[in-house]
Amino acid sequence: MRRREFITLLGGAVASWPLAARGQPADRVRRIGWLHLSPESDPGSQVHAAAFRQGMKMLGWSIGRNLAIDYRWGAFNAERARVIAADLLKLDPDVIVSSGTPGALAFQQITRTVPVVFTVVSEPVTQGIVQSLAHPGGNMTGFSYMEPSIGAKWVELLKEIAPHVTRVALVFNPDASPQSRFFYQSMETVAPKLAVQAVMAPVRVTSDIEQAVATIAREPGGQLGHFDRCLPLHQPQIDHRTRS
Repeated sequence: MRRREFITLLGGAVASWPLAARGQPADRVRRIGWLHLSPESDPGSQVHAAAFRQGMKMLGWSIGRNLAIDYRWGAFNAERARVIAADLLKLDPDVIVSSGTPGALAFQQITRTVPVVFTVVSEPVTQGIVQSLAHPGGNMTGFSYMEPSIGAKWVELLKEIAPHVTRVALVFNPDASPQSRFFYQSMETVAPKLAVQAVMAPVRVTSDIEQAVATIAREPGGQLGHFDRCLPLHQPQIDHRTRS
């Protein structure tokens, strides 16, 4: 995802707010609900938030003048995402910016009216978040993160780096990353051609990772693949602070 494209898309979403909202006085403060996959303490989260504020300022939307942003963090699984999403909707936002699959699925299920721009989502069509990539339909649009076919590329790269590899385990959190099954299916497709066995290694807590490593290490020729941003190693509390 390129930042300029993201800001342009969100600017388009702002421009297409319902007529009732746009009919308000010009100095009316607009509210954006921000739901992020990672915790607020994650350095990357703050980089994303700062870049977003900067981009909105370039479009004429300034915090404290005509814009307020309500931040919520750590929506790393379906249960937390539903709670945080419902909390944000109570604040009557004009538009939602949602990072991660759990958040996108939560908003898809609980609102059909508030515009939602999602990021870091894989296979939004297959997961039922939008109707199609060309015509999302409804109140949701955004950016597709990675194509499942990259799962096959991971296996191919592993074989190039370590030709002796015969077993590849995909480590992922099924609660945070339900779309990981699509990447695993891609891995399964290419695995026989490369004389590799694909193995699923679902983990939900930190201790599960050690067990996954031990399991794959019992036999020679094993390798682990970690699906990025799918392993929350903490349980942060929901941050209810509003910044304006």
